[in-house]
Amino acid sequence: MQEIKVKKGTILQHSGEINSKIYKVKNGLLRSYSIDKNGHENIFMFAPEGWIIADSCAPTSPSVLFIDALEDSTIIVLPKELEKEKDNIEPLAKRMKVLQERIIMLISTNAIERYEHFIETYPNIVQRVSQKMIASYLGVTPETLSAAKAKRSKKE
Repeated sequence: MQEIKVKKGTILQHSGEINSKIYKVKNGLLRSYSIDKNGHENIFMFAPEGWIIADSCAPTSPSVLFIDALEDSTIIVLPKELEKEKDNIEPLAKRMKVLQERIIMLISTNAIERYEHFIETYPNIVQRVSQKMIASYLGVTPETLSAAKAKRSKKE
């Protein structure tokens, strides 16, 4: 276990690398994402304070996701073998719950409902990431997100 400080924009993990690390965010904000064959980023997850982030690959397999810092951050780096350690059970359970909810949301909701779910899941990062990143996370275009936010505002 090691605590490190990283600057905004630091890439902690590249797709294809062998990486057996788990990152627990003490302060700051990380994200995981893939890049498709057209060069488009697809955000998989955000990790604000108190969350963990990692690729689900085995410690000796190539990673699928990139992980980078969206803000200057202090993180605790853990080897994947510690995934079941007592201190990591709660953040890991939170991560699994969010991923399950996200999959269900993506297959069963419209853009407005997806945005509302994002706000509920990540209330403290809405103002910390760009609308383009939020749209990528939601699986919609920035224009669709803008229209959904406008419709949501009219409801309120």
